[in-house]
Amino acid sequence: MSAGDDHGYGSDSGSGRTDDGYSTIGGTRQTRTRFPDGEGGDGYGGSRRPARSSRSLIIVVGVVVLLITAIAFANLGGGGDNGTSSGGNDGDKARSAPTAATGTKPVTGKNGSIASGFAHDAQGAQSAAANYSVALVSADILKPVQRAAIVRQVFVASKVDELEAKFNEAYNKNFLDKVGLDENGNAAAGMTYVSRTAPVGTKVTQSSATSTTVEVWCTGVFGTAGVSSTNPVSNDWFTMTLKLQWEANDWKVDSFSQKEGPAPVNTDRTASNADEIAKAAEEYGGFTYAR
Repeated sequence: MSAGDDHGYGSDSGSGRTDDGYSTIGGTRQTRTRFPDGEGGDGYGGSRRPARSSRSLIIVVGVVVLLITAIAFANLGGGGDNGTSSGGNDGDKARSAPTAATGTKPVTGKNGSIASGFAHDAQGAQSAAANYSVALVSADILKPVQRAAIVRQVFVASKVDELEAKFNEAYNKNFLDKVGLDENGNAAAGMTYVSRTAPVGTKVTQSSATSTTVEVWCTGVFGTAGVSSTNPVSNDWFTMTLKLQWEANDWKVDSFSQKEGPAPVNTDRTASNADEIAKAAEEYGGFTYAR
């Protein structure tokens, strides 16, 4: 995981190899054989000659095999040893690459259409931030009724009334007219408004037991699909920063902001027509996002 995974949540990672059965290799004793006296004896019980080469060859080959095996096992366990013997967090970082999936279930339930019940740790905070980013930039946030429900589900209780008023002011009739929506946030007949966000990665920048700040790198598609649309669907890349508070046994948003990028180079892929985009928006459902 990212550097934020170590901010006071006691996350553990498996230790590496600490004992290696092949760390030392025992020596091999070689013997000499006394042969009967022959001509040219030296008078001291006969001459001494080394063991025949075939036996020596077998011993040498055996030693080489053991050495090769020892080196292979030492290298196999070396990554874990280096990570743990350094005394720091290098081992954890090496085994927890940024945005890597942890395999841990992200939530225990849902509050309406938004995930809830996030774990009280860095992973839970990042999962919450990713899911809340999707909700805050969804098409439903432009609909007054759904917007009120989203604000109450996502934000801390003390900020609900204030932020609901700010959202209502931001998404007023003039704004809705510009994007081709009526006062209820609905597109005109034959049109489909699309606002879908996909988190690409998350990063903790500040954390404590009760407060965590998470940056969520996102991409998404936004606009109105339709033959006569003046606001065609296009893609965007942006980063949302969410300050979360631990409240009522869950992570809730205290405040958030958004900035452009980082954005990759656009490809020269042919754009789909309005009907294909509208159909995709209606047929493909969203996900519960996890760190």
